[in-house]
Amino acid sequence: MIDKEDFGPITRSRRRATITSAKSETVKLRNGAIAAASDLKSGPKARESLTKNLQLNEDSKQKCDRYDKISCHRLQESMLSSASSFKNYRGILNWCVVMLVLSNARLFLENILRNGILVDPIQVVSLFLKDPYSWPAACLVIVSNIFILVALYTERKLAMGSISEKVGLLIYIFNLTIILCFPMVVVLKLPSITPVGGAYALGVYTILFLKLYSYKDVNRWCRERTQAKARSPSSSSASSTMQSHVSYPGNLSLRDIYYFVFAPTLCYELNFPRSESIRMGFLLRRLFEMTYFISNVLSIVFQWMVPIIRSSMKPLQEMDYSRMTERLLRLAVPNHLIWLIFFYWFFHSSMNFVAELLRFGDREFYRDWWNSETITYFWQNWNIPVHKWCLRHFYKPLLRRGAGKLLSQSAVFFASAFFHEYLVSVPLRMFRLWAFMGMMAQLPLAWFVARFLRGNYGNAAVWLSLIIGQPIAVLMYVHDYYVTHCQDDPTIAEAL
Repeated sequence: MIDKEDFGPITRSRRRATITSAKSETVKLRNGAIAAASDLKSGPKARESLTKNLQLNEDSKQKCDRYDKISCHRLQESMLSSASSFKNYRGILNWCVVMLVLSNARLFLENILRNGILVDPIQVVSLFLKDPYSWPAACLVIVSNIFILVALYTERKLAMGSISEKVGLLIYIFNLTIILCFPMVVVLKLPSITPVGGAYALGVYTILFLKLYSYKDVNRWCRERTQAKARSPSSSSASSTMQSHVSYPGNLSLRDIYYFVFAPTLCYELNFPRSESIRMGFLLRRLFEMTYFISNVLSIVFQWMVPIIRSSMKPLQEMDYSRMTERLLRLAVPNHLIWLIFFYWFFHSSMNFVAELLRFGDREFYRDWWNSETITYFWQNWNIPVHKWCLRHFYKPLLRRGAGKLLSQSAVFFASAFFHEYLVSVPLRMFRLWAFMGMMAQLPLAWFVARFLRGNYGNAAVWLSLIIGQPIAVLMYVHDYYVTHCQDDPTIAEAL
């Protein structure tokens, strides 16, 4: 039998539990909680104390609300301050766009009222053709297929071992040299090629030069890799179990090289990333943008830039610096608009259109160059295909051969300056080196901006160099072209 005294500790523990639970309930009531049914049985003094505590809590809350109504300040930064975390400036951007549209609309109406409608479809055609039955620039582009076939034939012979690496290198040097010299000679000697047609043909040959140079390097790297794998049988057996991608020398076909020629890239690969399908809606939008923006460029050139350039010839001849500065600032706005429109038309609309047709997967044709705080960052991000080519086939090989970073960067700018001058001076049939000097001037400007200007000041310096630098080169070339080719023509002199 169990003795009654054995239940003593149990009853005492239960009593303690009830006492602690009652205390916890009273604490809850003090904090403003809802009273339980068991607490209603407590005495009148406890109920009075609870009501007093609830009234005190309500009074403290009212005091806090009154304080919140009185105090309206806290530690914070202004929204336009750099220390603020505010980043939504879409309204200001929309305001800038509206002001830009309104100001340009006023200039457009003023230009029409003063000069009339100057856009003429016949003048647009005359930029490319002098004789509608003679298309020398198009014929020059068709001839470029010969150099593509020579490169493919050379690579096939190198893959079979019919010719040595030195012979293949000599063939490539000859082929690439002819690619640059042949169109230059034709443009300079054939007067039926217009400056715009000549610039288009030389641009095609320059792109082909860069593509075939990359084609040569990548195939040479593949041969070196296959030779290294042939020496180690373990690596060659592992490569046989790879996925069914194209491998060297299976890439040496007409289909492969012409896909690379038309692809929107300058760097060759055996297996390009490919998209799954062609999106017709995306393709039609890019086609509409291409048509719309190129018509805008032509309209701005004929309606806005040509009258300003004509009125700038006399101040340039008389060396009137105040009027020259005024004409330069007037020319800066339409020239910069043309540059921005051309950037979007070429790097976004046109290259995405071609990439969608070919199902080319890598669509990074540009990065956020508009946020550039240094000149170097701008040149690295506004034209990604050229930047990748320079980095892969020019800059890094120079570093591997022992050249310093400064010397390698200077060499890249020198090559870029050469091609800029090549694409401008040869079609105009005059050599003034304005484009070359403008590109080489980017080196000290890049050093100055990187050393003394940072953040928003550096970004403003980049924009200022784009807005002011290009119109200076345009005026210099137009003036020299007028002096060289048009000064003796009385009709042109009277028009100016």
